[in-house]
Amino acid sequence: MIEKIESNQKTSDILLKILMELSHKYNYKEVIYTSGPGSYMAIKLTYITLRSLEILKGIRFKGCNAFDLNANKPIKAMGKLYFIKENNTIITEKFDEAVEQRFELPSMLSEVTLLNNNKPMYILPAV
Repeated sequence: MIEKIESNQKTSDILLKILMELSHKYNYKEVIYTSGPGSYMAIKLTYITLRSLEILKGIRFKGCNAFDLNANKPIKAMGKLYFIKENNTIITEKFDEAVEQRFELPSMLSEVTLLNNNKPMYILPAV
């Protein structure tokens, strides 16, 4: 890990700014993002932003499972529903108390399993 960046801002407010600042500091050629499960809006926005960078600047991107970045803890879905990983299957479960959401890259990328495609992972059916 070269640099650690943390933000509590919404993806829509901070993602492009961070990517642009990093492009001025580093000549990166690839980005790894959590393709899901998680917030539909954040996943869609991230995918569209990264796909645009790929088309415009040739910066490739790959997806990984969000559970690789939060020690397999529940991930907020909607309302009181959370995604959980059980026997390599992602399901939803209701939690009455809010579960802290903390995602962090491991110190070595070899600890992250890259997915076969970079498409967003949508678990819940469309409403």
